[in-house]
Amino acid sequence: QVQLVESGGGSVQAGGSLRLSCAASGLPYRTYSMGWFRQAPGKEREGVAAIVTGGGITYYADSVKGRFTISRDNARNTLYLQMNSLKQEGTAIYYCAADYGMVRSLLSSEFGYWGQGTQVTVSS
Repeated sequence: QVQLVESGGGSVQAGGSLRLSCAASGLPYRTYSMGWFRQAPGKEREGVAAIVTGGGITYYADSVKGRFTISRDNARNTLYLQMNSLKQEGTAIYYCAADYGMVRSLLSSEFGYWGQGTQVTVSS
């Protein structure tokens, strides 16, 4: 069965950096697009970034462009999200997501598999 396990969350001051990881198992990783989503308290889940199977196409939410970088290591079945210049509004649970083939947006409906999430807290 497909398992997505996030790690790397924690507490950081505004302006700081964190790197999230997502270890994937139970799927032919190279053939899956991967994404990061987040859900802040009292808000709906939103797409943060996505990367297609070979890594040649990426999508970013406008709110994180220039600060976050999504990448994947197909040899290690691992997805990453480098988050720099974090803002307080970045406080949320961050989820890893996967789906077969090419995704074309950051809509959560494009992804069928989800991890349990990792908490990121950004303080002032």
